[in-house]
Amino acid sequence: MRDVRVVYRKYDEKLHWHQWMRFLGEDEYGVWLGAPAGSVSQRGSEPEVTQEQAHVQLFPRDKWFTAIFNDAPRHTEIYADITTPVEFSDDVVTMIDLDLDVIKRRDGTVFVDDEDEFAEHQVQYSYPPDVIATAQQTCDWLVQAVATEEPFLTVYKTHLDKIR
Repeated sequence: MRDVRVVYRKYDEKLHWHQWMRFLGEDEYGVWLGAPAGSVSQRGSEPEVTQEQAHVQLFPRDKWFTAIFNDAPRHTEIYADITTPVEFSDDVVTMIDLDLDVIKRRDGTVFVDDEDEFAEHQVQYSYPPDVIATAQQTCDWLVQAVATEEPFLTVYKTHLDKIR
């Protein structure tokens, strides 16, 4: 399995979250990467964070989101970031984090996080109207999709099994 660098940036190109993950495959939903328990991620130049749980991440082609699927015991089962479409190269995936997050907890609760940050950054970074509209539409769709559609129901579990 090859390693792939995951790089999230903010709209001003400032480095956000980044980490190395293992390539697990690609299907109709996108590219799947995984990281075992004990892997590290980092926000910008802050200290590394050790992840206690295994997790897989979906990077769709031509969609405005990415999604992390966490193994137990993490309370957050799915964490979807609203982003610009992912840019792919052989060993790097990169995208712009547009602040909005759709979170599904293990108890089935689904909510949107960081709406205040999204509103702030629209002004601070001068998000174009089409970026604002597409980000909001994607967020609205994900709120329903994470509870009712694949790959958010069972598909991700086959990829999680590969990394445990």
